[in-house]
Amino acid sequence: MEVTAAMVRELRQATDAPMMDCKKALVESNADMQKATEWLKERGISQSAKKADRVAAEGLVGFKLADDFSKATIVEINSETDFVAQNEGFKNLVLKTTEEVYATSPSDVESLRATSFGSYFSETVAKIGEKIDVRRFTTLKADDESVALNGYIHSNNRIAVIVLAKCDSKKTAQGLIPTLKNIAMHASAMKPTTLSYKDFNPEFVDGETKGRIEALKKENEELSRLKKPLKNIPQFVSMMQLSDEVLAKAEADIKEALKAQGKPEAIWDKIVPGQLARFIDDNTTLDKELALLDQTYVLDDKMSVAQAVQAAAKELGGTAEIVDFVRFEVGEGIEKKVDDFAAEVAAQMS
Repeated sequence: MEVTAAMVRELRQATDAPMMDCKKALVESNADMQKATEWLKERGISQSAKKADRVAAEGLVGFKLADDFSKATIVEINSETDFVAQNEGFKNLVLKTTEEVYATSPSDVESLRATSFGSYFSETVAKIGEKIDVRRFTTLKADDESVALNGYIHSNNRIAVIVLAKCDSKKTAQGLIPTLKNIAMHASAMKPTTLSYKDFNPEFVDGETKGRIEALKKENEELSRLKKPLKNIPQFVSMMQLSDEVLAKAEADIKEALKAQGKPEAIWDKIVPGQLARFIDDNTTLDKELALLDQTYVLDDKMSVAQAVQAAAKELGGTAEIVDFVRFEVGEGIEKKVDDFAAEVAAQMS
């Protein structure tokens, strides 16, 4: 009997086994769905289906960087427990998966699972005996001689970063590679979620503004009760909100305050720029938390990350800007299941 694509899909949905294994099982079983299911079970390939309701939120990231800094790959593979994540078999699986993704550049996880490597992965998972998922992967390439690339994986193998910069020349790109390693280390620690404040959704910024202002108001209530200095409550949280009109008004307010203080107008030009910079700093807290380019650089708190890259490029006699980065941290965004043992026992006794 002919094995059809629909049959392969049905078996995959029933067993959660890779498509190539499903096809092989159907061929070996003469297209008998029940026998094909048993064929997969006998080989441990469908065991992951029994674990489908479990949450795989632990694990490791894999990282591979080309010797010539032309390409880098990050892979996140999740396990249910940290115990398994420290198993040599699991570590080897992460290593081999990273090598496979680096070499073949599959378009997505499903494409990876559909290859012969997907069969190897499933068989290895069956031996380990815990739910293990390839959650995501990505590869960045320096596909032009004026593009610089570097990356970093943290010593715990749970965080990895790749950074890509566009430069004015090959010379600048090559000279900038060590700086990009430092930027990747910065991103590892500071957890940016986007490249620039320009990437924020206006609705997200609006929601953050209201939430942060309310949180500061409540904090000030407590500080006031304790008779401690109150924190400044900003009007805004992102450069996205600081239009020309907003900045013009801020400058006018600063000058009005200087006038009220009796400061000679002749020295205003020495005071206003600093106070305007402070206004911008106070009203861009969201950018400094989440946008890589706008964060304060950990190796020099007098500069932003964008300014640090510009300064490094200038020393090389050129220009550069970061145009892309990827940061993976194991389990980020996954809601872990917390077992309440007492509640479970109570439920069984009722």
